[in-house]
Amino acid sequence: MIITTTGNVDGKQVDQYVGIVFGEVVSGVNMFKDLGAGLRNIFGGRSGSYENELLMARENALKEMEERARILGAEAVIGVKMDYEVLGADNGMLMVTCSGTAVTFR
Repeated sequence: MIITTTGNVDGKQVDQYVGIVFGEVVSGVNMFKDLGAGLRNIFGGRSGSYENELLMARENALKEMEERARILGAEAVIGVKMDYEVLGADNGMLMVTCSGTAVTFR
């Protein structure tokens, strides 16, 4: 399946706009990741644990969106947008969402 941020796919003509599809992932960050990130905040450097958590959440959100498009019979999802938020009283949850338009081609 093609997933793209653009509104079209080169060489393809949209036949049908099947619907808007979404993928959502909310992921908790544990205290050990928080501890490591806190130290990085003081001493500098990148937080590999947070980066991995973000990567996994993004990939899972895209997979979920793709599966929802397949269920609708789509061949592609175009115009994909991603959003990232932190949730919870202590900002201990990471939310990644994506959305796009599921389409079929001629």
